Amino acid sequence: MKAIQFSKAGAAKQVLEMVDIAPVPPAAGEVQVKIAYSAVNPTDVKRRESGRELPNFSPIISGNDGAGIITAVGDGVEASRVGERVWIFGAQAGRALGTEAEYCTLPTWMAPRLPDGASLADGACLGVPAVTAHYGVFSDGPVEGLWVMVSGGAGRVGRYAVQMAKLAGANVIASVGNDAKAKIAIDAGADHVINYKTEDVRARVLEITDGAGVNRLSEVAFGANIDLFADIMAPNGVITTYSSDAVPEPVLPYWPIMFKNITIRPYTIYALTEAVKKTTFDGVNALLAAGQLTHMVSKTCPFTLDGVIDAHETIESSAIQGVCLIKVADLGE
Repeated sequence: MKAIQFSKAGAAKQVLEMVDIAPVPPAAGEVQVKIAYSAVNPTDVKRRESGRELPNFSPIISGNDGAGIITAVGDGVEASRVGERVWIFGAQAGRALGTEAEYCTLPTWMAPRLPDGASLADGACLGVPAVTAHYGVFSDGPVEGLWVMVSGGAGRVGRYAVQMAKLAGANVIASVGNDAKAKIAIDAGADHVINYKTEDVRARVLEITDGAGVNRLSEVAFGANIDLFADIMAPNGVITTYSSDAVPEPVLPYWPIMFKNITIRPYTIYALTEAVKKTTFDGVNALLAAGQLTHMVSKTCPFTLDGVIDAHETIESSAIQGVCLIKVADLGE
């Protein structure tokens, strides 16, 4: 099979290479998926740039997310899964076998069934962004009637979080960095949008909520926004946060947060228990099956070395808001 791999950290043009290798047969508890689409998101770029997993295994086939059709199963996996259309979650997280290849072999739980009516391209968009968003919004229970704020509401995770919170009956506030991103968040279902570059976020949140603050906050820039939390959160509110790139070691204003009984939940979806992952996958699939989720595909590239490099460089440059898909094979929609 053809695959895109890297054996050292660095820029896409310098380290990605296309190779011809044998597909890996599925072991016990695994499935082999013929890939229709691979997705490129910021997490893929960070893994390749940093090479953070190369000390554990090398070379690495890039690509966390994707979609395709199961072609073989290992011992302990129902034979009926062969021929099943699936979406793939986190294939390259802590593993060497990603989705930028003609076949991907991975544990069966990492390949949830794709609901009827959803296309393989739809499925490839889900993975890490949709699972991160779902857990961030619903980790502490239903949000119907609550004020939910999504930081970075036009991002890959944020756009899904806005949709999910609104579909669940929340009043949704999204923070964004410009007018184009504001439109993305509004189109996704946000009731209110705050431009954090031109507006006073603290004042606007309190104005929108009549001084009550928000009950839930999905936060992509924890350290950068840490001084806002005690003021914009309602008492007993919950902050879920999955990133703090700009300020990786934030200083917490402990007492104001403590006296409002605010819960702070940093998380990585890769470390969730199997039961929670299954519940989250089921929640994403329910929305997909109902035709309620929309996706933002900004570019589709061919499965060539130049095409994959283009996808990585496009995401790396932040030139687009949505996902880059790589069309690996035409397996129907």
